[in-house]
Amino acid sequence: MVFEGSSAAISHTGKVRSNNQDSGYSGANLFVVADGMGGHAGGDVASSIAIHRLEPLDQPYASVEDAQASLQAAATTAAGDLIRAAKDRPELAGLGTTLSAIIMVDDYAVIGHIGDSRIYLYRDDAVTQITADHTFVQRLVDSGRITPEEARYHPRRSVLMRVLSDMDADPELDMFVMHTQPGDRWLLCSDGLSGVVDEDHILKAMRMGMAPGRTSDNLLKQALDGGAPDNVTIVLVEVGGQHAMHSGTPTIVGSASNPSNVTVPPVRAPRGNWLHPVRQAANEPSHFEPAPEYLEELIEEDRRRAKRRRWGWIAGMLVVLAMLAFAAFAAYSWTQTRYFVGADDDSVVIYQGVQQNIGPITLSTPLRDTDILLANLPPYQRDSVERTITARSFSDAEAIVARLQAGADRVTGETPLPTPLPTPTEDAG
Repeated sequence: MVFEGSSAAISHTGKVRSNNQDSGYSGANLFVVADGMGGHAGGDVASSIAIHRLEPLDQPYASVEDAQASLQAAATTAAGDLIRAAKDRPELAGLGTTLSAIIMVDDYAVIGHIGDSRIYLYRDDAVTQITADHTFVQRLVDSGRITPEEARYHPRRSVLMRVLSDMDADPELDMFVMHTQPGDRWLLCSDGLSGVVDEDHILKAMRMGMAPGRTSDNLLKQALDGGAPDNVTIVLVEVGGQHAMHSGTPTIVGSASNPSNVTVPPVRAPRGNWLHPVRQAANEPSHFEPAPEYLEELIEEDRRRAKRRRWGWIAGMLVVLAMLAFAAFAAYSWTQTRYFVGADDDSVVIYQGVQQNIGPITLSTPLRDTDILLANLPPYQRDSVERTITARSFSDAEAIVARLQAGADRVTGETPLPTPLPTPTEDAG
């Protein structure tokens, strides 16, 4: 049975790299993305070999078991082709490619996957990542050593643990079958998209309900707007839905679309100036399959990085605590240059500090009890003292106390008597 739905495929070099090492295929029943790796033309050749080796699988199948067996056999044959290519052309040594493929069989999707290209499923207004990345950082995530967000920006996020390459004649693909339903959208993409555009933005693009071609263009634009440091390849498949049609001529994009034995020169980087510098594409591969010794070193490096991060957090916290302590000390010292006149239980007191408290911390202390009773003050002065009277300095506080003393004297009628003058004695003469 021929798959009924619609699909689109698109591939772009990106904004940094000088050539496209990705390949993509969108046919009647088969949909594939391959992200090549290797120096010189190795990545171009590897992804192209994978696509053309899988191309004959684009046909109806009697059962999902037949499709699975054909997909695994084709991947194994592609690995043999890579080994022979590296043997015939030594400059291609180290070439390899990721591979994410879907074969539609009736109401089922037969999925084969190896590497860090991804397959997402949009269903019931949600996007789900179906495949697992075969990367070093994904292993760290699975072991709980880093978070998915940390993995997104990890310096070793492109180190692959499994891949189609010239070093393994029997590649181990993740193979599984999933049921499909009308309205499903399957997104196959290289890490040039998934490494720049997160799932939330992919979901927004899917929700717009545009045809696969326009949706693919939207996702590509987001990757380019995000800098597109790597090649970007997208294959989008819609099951049934409002855009349903019987797929016609297959679409091949990326390096696999180049005619055989024709070398496409790399894109010439535009010239820049000191005001607008141009980033140069990296010549080294973005992926490689590491040796066990290298992986051990990466694990040890990750331990060192985690230790440095932990000590960095501790040092940062100590600096912050020291700054807070200094600020608190400076603030408290300033409060001790302030004075105010207030009341204790029954008398007027000069306080050093400010009237506010911070929780249980009192920012003032009694400096001098004036022995002026609150009961002896006029009502308006007593109210002012109970609300506290701010003084500019200690001498200002003493002047306030003198005025309060005068008010208390008027209330009690106690007026200081003048000093008596000496009088002549009666015996003077």
